[in-house]
Amino acid sequence: MLGVSRDASEQDIKSAYRKLALQFHPDRNPNNPDAEEKFKECSEAYAVLADDNKRSMYDRFGHAGVGAGMGDAGGAGIDISDIFNEFFGSSGFSGGFSDVFGGGGRRRNQSQRGADLREDVSLEFEEAAFGTETKVSVRRHETCEECSGSGAAPGKTAVTCRSCGGRGQVRYQQGFFSIARTCPTCQGSGSVITDPCSKCKGEGRVLQQRVVDAKIPAGVEDGTRIRFTGLGEGGVHGGPPGDLYVVLHVKDHRFFAREGNDLHCVIPISFTQAALGAEINVPTLEGEHLLKVPEGTQSGTTLRLRGKGIPILNGRGKGDLFVEVRIQTPGKLNKRQRELLQELDGMTRVENKPQQRSLLGKVKDIFS
Repeated sequence: MLGVSRDASEQDIKSAYRKLALQFHPDRNPNNPDAEEKFKECSEAYAVLADDNKRSMYDRFGHAGVGAGMGDAGGAGIDISDIFNEFFGSSGFSGGFSDVFGGGGRRRNQSQRGADLREDVSLEFEEAAFGTETKVSVRRHETCEECSGSGAAPGKTAVTCRSCGGRGQVRYQQGFFSIARTCPTCQGSGSVITDPCSKCKGEGRVLQQRVVDAKIPAGVEDGTRIRFTGLGEGGVHGGPPGDLYVVLHVKDHRFFAREGNDLHCVIPISFTQAALGAEINVPTLEGEHLLKVPEGTQSGTTLRLRGKGIPILNGRGKGDLFVEVRIQTPGKLNKRQRELLQELDGMTRVENKPQQRSLLGKVKDIFS
């Protein structure tokens, strides 16, 4: 059955079983009775060969030596479901051995946690920086108030399923094996609702449109996801509700660019302000602030205003504002302005030669 030799090692047997169990598992071969039969055969073979005593009996007497002990789908002391779970865990299989061989006959819990929901919210740049409170429209299932989530009409209760006797499973005998399947009548819950609630039609939930108050903390960024516990879909048959995830989309600012908690902007200055130095008013998110431009500032120089950036999310302090100053050359000059600049030009000399690149600048170019 496993395709291994008589002197196969324990590891050889495990490897062969693993390969066959995955190949013939019912979840990978739905509605294929041949594959299910192969699956049961290789599981029976491993249950025998994994036990030293049973393997010895099989070596001496063949299948007759162990057949009498195989009526419980695994033989004395061997639980095939434990073997499968040891190898594969859940492995994405819905039933594993519990559906094929019976897994203790436990009924499925009717109550289930509600699903999580996602809503997208658009924010202005300032709202993301300083925080805000907004309204979020949510369409969700909620626990039915008429039946309190039971699904049964008021004054009525679910009754024991007649098909499975309340066990949630029905059993069939096939050869050596007792096969348990989820009850198709009650879907494993062990009970059925004969008088469903008129409002929720037996589901225990109703669809509602709600408006939720969402508090947005200061310092959030574009793409930030905030969880609001218990504001998602209502649970099934009295189960707990899911969560609501609000995903934020922050609009761009008209002149600020954000980098983490820092802000960047570009401010034009005149030639004389750059040459002589000046104090200029620059915008911040909290209003204008005085910025000192040092004497002899070159175009492209970046100046820092500490603490004028974005508040740190769930923390203390703020980022900084970086102001890049660019000298704005006038496009048109009147006669007097031209005379003054010509006079200045006669008193200053700049050699129009390429500047030597610093070693640091060369290294930056290499790695940029």
